[in-house]
Amino acid sequence: MLRENRKSHQLRSVRMKTGYPKSAEVACLIEFGNTHVLCTASVEESVPGHRKNTGLGWVTAEYGMLPRSTDTRMRREADKGKISGRTAEIQRLIGRALRSVVDFKSLGERSVYIDCDVLQADGGTRTAAITGGYIALAIACRHLLKKNLIEKWPLKDTVAAVSVGIVEGKECLDLEYIEDSQAEVDMNVVMTGRGKFVEVQGTAESNPFEKTEMEKMLQLARKGIEDLTQKQKQILKKMGL
Repeated sequence: MLRENRKSHQLRSVRMKTGYPKSAEVACLIEFGNTHVLCTASVEESVPGHRKNTGLGWVTAEYGMLPRSTDTRMRREADKGKISGRTAEIQRLIGRALRSVVDFKSLGERSVYIDCDVLQADGGTRTAAITGGYIALAIACRHLLKKNLIEKWPLKDTVAAVSVGIVEGKECLDLEYIEDSQAEVDMNVVMTGRGKFVEVQGTAESNPFEKTEMEKMLQLARKGIEDLTQKQKQILKKMGL
C-alpha cells in the first residue's frame, strides 16, 4: 500500500497560519502535509464591467505555482506568454468555490482578489487553495466591517475542499502526489460548512468506477471537509471571527 503513515480515511497534517507575509494585510499560509499554499486577499473599490452599477460585489481568484514548488524546476507561465489550461481551470474553480458563499449585495460594489501561490506541491494544491482562500476572504471581510465599509457580514457559510480517490483498490482521502499519480480514480470535492456540495470533479484514470465506490468517496470527502471546517472555525475564532 502506498499510504504508510496514515489510514485511508485520515487527512494529512493540516496547518493554517495567518499574518504571513507582513507585506500582505490579509493572508493565510495553509499546509496540507507537504503541500504549502500562500493565499492572500486584496480589496479594490471597483468591479468588473458586468457588475458596474448593480450594487453587487465580486470575488475572483488567481493561482500559480512557483518554479521550484515541484521536484524539478517549472518555467514561469509569464515566460510562456500565457497561463496553461490547467492553471485557468484551477483558478476558475477557486473563484467559483469562494463565490458560492458570498452575499454580494452585503459586500457592496467592490472586488476581493484571492491570490493562491503554491510554494510547495505534493498533491491537492487546488483543494488547499480553496480552503486557505476562504480564510483570507473572511479576514478581508472582517477588515471591511471594522472600517465600516460594509454594514453586514457578507459570508453566508464556510467553504472547503479535499481530494479523494481510489488507490490500489481502496478509497482514500486527501491524496499525496504519489497516490494521485497512481490513482485509479481521482476526485476533488468542494462543500460548504453546512454540508452542501459546491462542485465535484471526478475522473476514472483507468477503469470506470461503480456508483457504490463514488458514494464511499463522497462520504470520505464529507468527513474530511467537516474536519477542515472545524480547523477553519478555530483559526478564525482566535482572530475574533
